[in-house]
Amino acid sequence: MGSLSTTNVEFCLDVFKELNSNNVGENIFFSPLSLLYALSMILLGARRNSAEQMEKVLHFNHVVESLNPEFKDSSKCSQAGRIHSELGALFSQIKQSNSNYTLSIANRLYGTKMMAFHQQYLTCSEKLYQAQLQTVDFEHAPEETRKTINAWVESKTNVQGKIMNLLEKGTIDPSSVMVLVNAIYFKGQWQNKFQERKTIKTPFQLSEGKSVIVEMMCQTGIFKLASIKKPQIQVLELPFVNNRLSMIILLPVGTAKLEQIEKQLNLKTFQEWTSSSNMLEKEVEVHIPRFKLEIKYELNSLLKSLGMTDIFDPIKADLSGMSSAKNLYLSKVIHKSYVDVNEEGTEAAAATGDIIVVKRFPIRTQFMANRPFLFFIRHIHTNMILFCGKLASP
Repeated sequence: MGSLSTTNVEFCLDVFKELNSNNVGENIFFSPLSLLYALSMILLGARRNSAEQMEKVLHFNHVVESLNPEFKDSSKCSQAGRIHSELGALFSQIKQSNSNYTLSIANRLYGTKMMAFHQQYLTCSEKLYQAQLQTVDFEHAPEETRKTINAWVESKTNVQGKIMNLLEKGTIDPSSVMVLVNAIYFKGQWQNKFQERKTIKTPFQLSEGKSVIVEMMCQTGIFKLASIKKPQIQVLELPFVNNRLSMIILLPVGTAKLEQIEKQLNLKTFQEWTSSSNMLEKEVEVHIPRFKLEIKYELNSLLKSLGMTDIFDPIKADLSGMSSAKNLYLSKVIHKSYVDVNEEGTEAAAATGDIIVVKRFPIRTQFMANRPFLFFIRHIHTNMILFCGKLASP
């Protein structure tokens, strides 16, 4: 699974950097895992140049193994390439829920009923990704279709419907041929909960000397912490119950600015900063703000700028693994995500390698997240990043 976790981190950081350059000074939150899952389902039906571009953007081209030979006359889905069966197995492993946390990932493709889809593609996408393609009438009933899709997404992001109104009025027009929606819901409890009575109002430093008052949570405990000298940052890992998932926070300290971290952030530095040789168990006095984010992105232009261009072009898109119909292309990729970080734990939705015992130090360290920081929620055993965010202003 190592190579897949590497592709997941690379793709995550690519998407983050694009969002960050297009949303300067704003909060960011998305699920790279959910996007990877959803786009892999499209890749399953993509061919030739369309498939090559997708593989490159998703960093699957580094994974040794033919990804996408043509489907033969066989009902077996293994011919779709080992990457798809490995991804399917990986998602199943991550989705294993228990009473302490809930994680549900759901994907659906909505295709126009004017086109016939290959039965083998439908069978394989359901077998490998537990994802169904639903045919709808974009042409004659775009508004009704929009409501149907929104209702499905709402139902899949927990009973409270954390992802509401994913597609706004007018998003779907009669010319749409295929819309991809993916929903991911996560709710977890901290291994060590914060006590509400210790939460106090504290200034949170924004850029240019401005600040806002936030509800700052506080607790002292033994946590994994790294202190990096260049750039000057603290890296804290807050585990969720059962130690299967954790939140990693990258916090600039001293005179360092978040922009310096963002500039230097890549696969190598991320792995280095969060490595077990740097993350040592210490007694830490943790202060992090209570915050909620709800953000929606339409990702067509972002994916195009990363190099995934043909799939959105009615002339160039090659989705012949899905259907023999001409002019089948991806109309929209819309991603909406929600996170709520509080004393009990974290609730998030979006349409460290081996656990080892490390040295403990008796000195208490302070971790004061009273300025913008980056955060990641990851699955510890597989090292896959589920969510990535930037808190610029709570």
